[in-house]
Amino acid sequence: MTNPYLITGPARVSFSGGRTSAYMLHEILRAHDGKLPDDVIVAFANTGKEREETLRFVYECGSRWGVQVHWLEWRRGKPSFEEVGFNSASRNGEPFAELVKGKSYLPNWQARFCTQHLKIEVLNDFAASLGWPSGEYSEVIGLRYDEGMRTLKGLENAEKFNRRCLYPLSKAKITKADVMAFWADQPFDLGLEPWEGNCDLCFLKGRGLRKRIIRDNPRRADWWAEQERLTGGFFDRRDRYAALLNEVRRSPELFDPQNEEYDTECGLHCAAEAAE
Repeated sequence: MTNPYLITGPARVSFSGGRTSAYMLHEILRAHDGKLPDDVIVAFANTGKEREETLRFVYECGSRWGVQVHWLEWRRGKPSFEEVGFNSASRNGEPFAELVKGKSYLPNWQARFCTQHLKIEVLNDFAASLGWPSGEYSEVIGLRYDEGMRTLKGLENAEKFNRRCLYPLSKAKITKADVMAFWADQPFDLGLEPWEGNCDLCFLKGRGLRKRIIRDNPRRADWWAEQERLTGGFFDRRDRYAALLNEVRRSPELFDPQNEEYDTECGLHCAAEAAE
């Protein structure tokens, strides 16, 4: 059986900054004896709303494993990205806020244009800047074997939009338990609870998750509430962020993460599913 982690270039490895995609990167590096071919590149798209733990984790993976990770951020115009680094990466939602300002409305669960522009467009334009047209390079995406429906949908979209997508974790039958077992044995880790996710208060999180995160750090709600105030709109019609913050301040609440659903690496998953 061919090693699914042996990647033939040109190829772009999408690194979301989560444990699953980091595990995939580790195994790809291991399959290549620690050094990627020149035409296999690793890219991380920062929205400005990634957790600080995520930024540190991306930096540490690159540093410890000796692999260059291209840090990218959305910018208005063409090309739609700027290459940054750990120290210069946006940490106050600047790219996201600039996108919202230009759109004059907010993304929501039906129109996740934040993923489309801040992740997918940035990653695609970066590949194009290397002289790689869509369909002429492989997109290596970290969906696991236990995310079969996402993988099937991703393959369907790839065929529809002339993309070449590879899912080495799915091919290797890697599950979430495998990923967590791997990180339990490593000298460093992401440092987030499995239910927290990289995007600090993504509107795709359930209201219980968002309230728990706000309870742990009320300031996290400020940026989201401010965007709703500036646009007069909402990320989630049912749960405006200022209202969630007020609920948290008024009353204690028990929280069970088992009853909440959220994709902890939603940016990567949405990128796999989105139509370009």
